[in-house]
Amino acid sequence: MNSLDIEVLQTALAWLERGHRVVLGTVVRTWGSAPRPPGSLMVIRDDGQVAGSVSGGCIEDDLIRRVAAGELALRRPEVTTYGQTADEVRRFGLPCGGTVQVVLEPLGPQSQLRELLTATAAHRQTRRELDLTTGLVRLGPAHAGDRVEFDGQHLATVHGPRWRLLIIGGGQLSRYLASMAVMLDHQVTVCEPRTEYHEGWDALPGVTLSSAMPDDLVLAMNLDAHSAVVALTHDPKLDDLALMEALRTPAYYVGAMGSRPNNERRRERLLAFDVTPEEAARLRGPVGLRLGGLTPPEIALSIAAELTARRRGVDLSQPLADWSASGTVCATA
Repeated sequence: MNSLDIEVLQTALAWLERGHRVVLGTVVRTWGSAPRPPGSLMVIRDDGQVAGSVSGGCIEDDLIRRVAAGELALRRPEVTTYGQTADEVRRFGLPCGGTVQVVLEPLGPQSQLRELLTATAAHRQTRRELDLTTGLVRLGPAHAGDRVEFDGQHLATVHGPRWRLLIIGGGQLSRYLASMAVMLDHQVTVCEPRTEYHEGWDALPGVTLSSAMPDDLVLAMNLDAHSAVVALTHDPKLDDLALMEALRTPAYYVGAMGSRPNNERRRERLLAFDVTPEEAARLRGPVGLRLGGLTPPEIALSIAAELTARRRGVDLSQPLADWSASGTVCATA
């Protein structure tokens, strides 16, 4: 679950507490080129207000109309499919003959939204199972390899800790990277013990500024496989403190700013601090994809791109512009 999905469920819970009828839509299957992948969420309020998206705008208006009219999911979950005919594809603007199947679920106490959000806030991966016959929900721990599953009767979705990014250093580059990472669904913490770099950070929403020492903060954050660390101070006294602890964690990405020679010297220093050769080899440096950027925003973009590639399991040895495996972009001859 990313931060956008968390916001969707938080919005749904707030609407329920204010007495609204709320329907949750979940993409369960797609065929062809679909705008949103399985697991995408959207909530529709009885007066037509919405949060989230299941198609990027193609079918939302029709869903809003049908839910408001009581045609869908009035009392129990239902399944609806868009794009089954050429006429529907044209009418709803679905790309390349795409078809989208959505489960619509009327929400209530049985939906266990509060319990799910509590588990997510505690960084616990959770499997949510919906019985379409009864509308009852069961929550349990998620396991490696779990994904969206739908057999026509039961819907299972996986919700887990949001992505976290720890940035070491509060300079100009860090500000650009923090802003981009928030948009990419990371919960961002900036570690900056030097008070002269603190000005203006309170103006960036979604970013937490810490003045703790980097190694202490890494330990306190209890980094997991949904976490990344990027060191950007150019000060070995700060960067190395963070890296020596971060490389011992399951963080999916640990990187440091600097040239290749500087990063080789950094790895040698880390080995002297009881970092193992295997751990030192995990260090990404120089950080970022080779996009040719020179300015701080361009460098921040290259780092954000590498974070995204790592998060998605992309093989960076392949051409960066090859979208053929995504199934979300129309091919043209």
